Amino acid sequence: MTSTAAPRLPRVRASELVGRGWLNTGGKDVTLADLRGKVVVLDFWTFCCINCLHVLDELREIEQRHRDVLVIIGVHSPKFVHEADPVALAAAVERYEVHHPVLDDPDLVTWQAFTARAWPTLVVIDPEGYVVAQMAGEGHAHAVETLVRELVAEHEAKGTLHRGDGPYVAPTPQPTTLRFPAKALELPGGTFLVADAGHHALTEVAADGETLVRRIGSGERGLVDGGPDEARFSEPNGLCLVPGELRERLGYDVVVADTVNHALRGVRLADGHVTTVAGTGEQYMVGAVDNVAPFEGDPAHPAEQGVGDRWPARQVKLSSPWDVTWSQPLAAFVVAMAGNHTLWAFDPEQGSITHLAGTMNEGLVDGAPAQAWFAQPSGLSVDAAGRIWLADAETSALRWVDPADASATSVVGTGLFDFGHRDGAADQALLQHPLGVAALPDGSVLVADTYNGALRRWEPGEGDAPGTVTTLATDLAEPSGLVLPAGDTDHVLVVESAAHRLTRVPLPAGAGTQVDGGAHRTQRPVTEIGADVALEVVFHPAAGQKLDDRWGPSTSLQVSATPPALLLDGGGDDVALTRTLRLDPAVGEGVLHVTARAASCDADPAIEHPACHLAAQDWGVPVRVVAGAPESLTLPLHG
Repeated sequence: MTSTAAPRLPRVRASELVGRGWLNTGGKDVTLADLRGKVVVLDFWTFCCINCLHVLDELREIEQRHRDVLVIIGVHSPKFVHEADPVALAAAVERYEVHHPVLDDPDLVTWQAFTARAWPTLVVIDPEGYVVAQMAGEGHAHAVETLVRELVAEHEAKGTLHRGDGPYVAPTPQPTTLRFPAKALELPGGTFLVADAGHHALTEVAADGETLVRRIGSGERGLVDGGPDEARFSEPNGLCLVPGELRERLGYDVVVADTVNHALRGVRLADGHVTTVAGTGEQYMVGAVDNVAPFEGDPAHPAEQGVGDRWPARQVKLSSPWDVTWSQPLAAFVVAMAGNHTLWAFDPEQGSITHLAGTMNEGLVDGAPAQAWFAQPSGLSVDAAGRIWLADAETSALRWVDPADASATSVVGTGLFDFGHRDGAADQALLQHPLGVAALPDGSVLVADTYNGALRRWEPGEGDAPGTVTTLATDLAEPSGLVLPAGDTDHVLVVESAAHRLTRVPLPAGAGTQVDGGAHRTQRPVTEIGADVALEVVFHPAAGQKLDDRWGPSTSLQVSATPPALLLDGGGDDVALTRTLRLDPAVGEGVLHVTARAASCDADPAIEHPACHLAAQDWGVPVRVVAGAPESLTLPLHG
């Protein structure tokens, strides 16, 4: 696995594309025969998955550069029940500006045909219909670009490449004042500022929540500072008012989590001027050596950082910041860093940002900041006691963090694969991919239960009791943010993202209703394996690249299991991408969690500053221990 060119797979015909229907094709079905003569990339994704959204962004420029010879097909294979709704999928395709055909694969038929095991997975098919590569995870843009160029040259020479338009047909969106709004906040004058993600702008609306006052941002996707007509955002989400005593000193009034730009922006309300206050505009890649740029006083190339490390805010890369809130005890803005499953603290006066909590592993583990696991934290709110509440989207969990020591505690949620709509005792209650929270003065917490289309409330119990969860409203269209209007304790303003509106919802004086909509578990094919398993993660650098060990080991592999007792031996961290695992037949089944990373760079020694790339993926593989089953498990990172 140290070769500088990825070997081609045996010539295997690609399976037919089978699903419930197609989007972005003008109502037509697409077959592999229709794609003959084009390089095809299948992108297996699901719209809840932050890694999948990162890959969509990685592919945008490649798609644009090679549109006459390359066809990207999104294969949407859902994790959550809500994602299997064709209306929700159509909204997501529009929301994330997916400019290629999408196959709706709710039963994972095409997923299984191409042996996908993780979101996201890329499969490359040559112009003659043969599979030539499979890649899992993020960071493969260079490898895809290289392979596309190779295939174009090869098949143009053979006469098997056909240039011209592909099957993509752009939909016609209807104009609305707001477009997939994400979060909102009330401004001092009683108007509302909305993170208008679909418009790549901030939109101020009147106190009625509807009438347009102004827009801040040109509406074009990008990272540009300046006045309201020239500034650019890219799918902004979280918003937070700067404390009044800091606004004049800082020169801005609102902090924006500018998600796809991987940045925090400061907005001056008086004239709508926008300034980047944290982030470089590039994505933090876990395990990369260049996440922090060299700065004065630290000229050495920085190593991977951990919890507690602090850096100049404009020198460090961020990863899809989704929400931001002010913590008085920390004297800093807390940032929900959805892209690498962590919490960070931005000190605006010092111009620094600190990794506050989270190992960067995806999951639900409570405890000390250096041991806690989060999973796409996406909503934040601070209660009267200073606790930081968060909606941990991928674990469908409601959690809080103590600002004194950044330790995490969960009150609702059990892990990555269990979800539903169930009220009652909090330790038995279930949510489905919540994106917003709001702490109420009475100690209860509202939850924008996004994929259930519901407004939920957690109320604390007495003593050590887990508290209770009730439902206050249903039939909301992907509620993603909550605002408690000043002076109105009887209502909450809900950001209905998929309905492109703000909606006032009454808060009942007593308890809400009890709903039991059932429990669900993410359904994926189970892999039957023996008790002793040879695990191999396959990685081959792209053509012209080699494994990059200049800053230490070029690869890493981490293995664990749910339940932990399933894995008798072979867990933990190591460098090699192969491992022998011993599973307990008495436990029988569970999920193997495998995290792999591999760094590569230009192989030509004549290149003074070689380009480097990091590929990374987290797999959660459902397994069942069966006597006589295969004793090997192969996961392609790039192979």
